[in-house]
Amino acid sequence: MKSMRILAGGMVLLIAVSACSPAADKQTTTAPKEAAGATASSEVQHGKGEGTITAIDAAKGTVTLDHGEIAALKWPPMSMGFEASADLRKGLKVGDRVAFELDWNGATGRITRIEALPPS
Repeated sequence: MKSMRILAGGMVLLIAVSACSPAADKQTTTAPKEAAGATASSEVQHGKGEGTITAIDAAKGTVTLDHGEIAALKWPPMSMGFEASADLRKGLKVGDRVAFELDWNGATGRITRIEALPPS
């Protein structure tokens, strides 16, 4: 998604432009802070969701999820990477549908629970 800022009468207008494609309905981000509209704070929020694992990076200790809405965090469906301990990543693979819980500090997310769901 591209954005353009316009100064009009002392006000800044932000105009978002998105491509017209089936994927345009789903937001994808590598910068969760901006995607979620959150600001960094010391308050940690907790959310739950379901999604599909699209990447696992053992070197960085992250799992990338293509997840549905996370109501508690007011997030739309999107694809995001989250920190996850080696114990939590054990036995998971790309393509697994999962239920997960995470803590969000306004800048980064850490998975606190994740489990593979049975195939549908």
